[in-house]
Amino acid sequence: MLEGGLRRGAWPFTVGERQVPARLPNRRNRPPRPRATPASAHGILGRIVLTDNQVWGPLDMSSASARGWIVTMAGLGINLALGVLYAWSVIAKSLTADWGWSAGKASVPYAVACGVFAVSMVFAGRAQDRFGPRIVATLGGAFTGLGMIVASFGSSGSAAPIVLGFGIMTGTGIGLGYAAATPAAVKWFPAARKGLITGLVVSGFGLASVYIAPLTQWLLGEYGIAETFRVLGAGFLVTTVALAQLLANPPAGYVPAAVKVREQHEATRALHASRDYDWREMVRTKQFALLWLMYAFAAFAGLMIIGHMAKIAAIQMPDLTLGFLLVAVLAIGNASGRVVAGVVSDRIGGIRTMLVVFVMQAALMGLLAISSAPAMLVPVAAFVGFAYGANLALFPSTTQGFFGTKNYGVNYGLVFTAWGAGGVFGSMTAGSIVDSTGSYAIAYAVAAGLCLAAAGLTFAVKPPTPAEGAGTGSGAAEERLAA
Repeated sequence: MLEGGLRRGAWPFTVGERQVPARLPNRRNRPPRPRATPASAHGILGRIVLTDNQVWGPLDMSSASARGWIVTMAGLGINLALGVLYAWSVIAKSLTADWGWSAGKASVPYAVACGVFAVSMVFAGRAQDRFGPRIVATLGGAFTGLGMIVASFGSSGSAAPIVLGFGIMTGTGIGLGYAAATPAAVKWFPAARKGLITGLVVSGFGLASVYIAPLTQWLLGEYGIAETFRVLGAGFLVTTVALAQLLANPPAGYVPAAVKVREQHEATRALHASRDYDWREMVRTKQFALLWLMYAFAAFAGLMIIGHMAKIAAIQMPDLTLGFLLVAVLAIGNASGRVVAGVVSDRIGGIRTMLVVFVMQAALMGLLAISSAPAMLVPVAAFVGFAYGANLALFPSTTQGFFGTKNYGVNYGLVFTAWGAGGVFGSMTAGSIVDSTGSYAIAYAVAAGLCLAAAGLTFAVKPPTPAEGAGTGSGAAEERLAA
């Protein structure tokens, strides 16, 4: 029975032994209807426009997370096609055996592709920031596939179509696709997960050789070099262009939900401690110079081995045919290194993880020099791939952590030019050394020294303060977790 009456505005009344207000809602005291905002952390994010940067429809936290994973898996799939670069050693071996090319000459298309890949990352990163990932990745898929098809017109006496097709066109396509895949994925997730997501996306690039190497080996045996380029080009063209349609940036104002309260606190602290750097500000910092040198030294060692793995096996184990198997084993290590390093860096930091990886790389160069049996060469190849792949996860996430997310595409593109420098000089230096000495021993020693130098530089790298690099560009303290 109600005590105190039941009329509009009566306050309070009793139901049983519990006292509750009797005020009934009316137009004057009814609470305002909650309005969805783009940055709401609790539910509807509002209407979102469908462009390369956004998607239509209401987007709550669960659908946002699902959309983020779709973008992540699409990026991984694109990189599984773009990773044809890492299967070059199988093609190069056929160029020397079937067409009579020298090791140095067979290294030229690969070296050109590495250099063009790195340079195109700068422009691709800027285009991705401006136009969104879908357009950039679609162009990347088209250039990659068409470049392989152009390379199919090469011959034993004509290297120009392969340098133009694989080196320049495919190199450009790989840069466009690679630049679009990772930034689009990491923007859907909190900062505490940037290492893991980066590692997953780029792991496809490293893992590609697991299937591309044996497939290429079979195609070369059945159809020859020219038809192999043609078949691979057509397949990569269709696959990458299709997957590119699934890429999208989150809407403006989107803030990913933290996985844990502690992670939210860390992300908030990081947000207030730093800011987004544009590329002009970034290149003025000492952190950029140090990261660039470390990346170049580590890439020299990794790409030298990747580009010559089949040839290394032929020289150090002439009685066995393990070239494509070693390329596949190296690829598994490459992919796993990216994921593991991403997770570890989320816990102990990117620079500390780099120190461990650089020392590991130096030790592995020494082990490669004395590896003359499969029982030793196979696991060493796997760990070489692991260490190299780790760098491909550590440098993107560290670049984002140091310089912010808003301009991440162009910023990482500039850092990535170091990878191109390492790839060009690593591959061509090793090719010249083996042509003149018949051995990779000197190349191993040079690579080990560079890795130790990179390890030493880690002690000089500290996160930039908000004032560093200021003086040009906007430098606005944007919400780097939401960009």
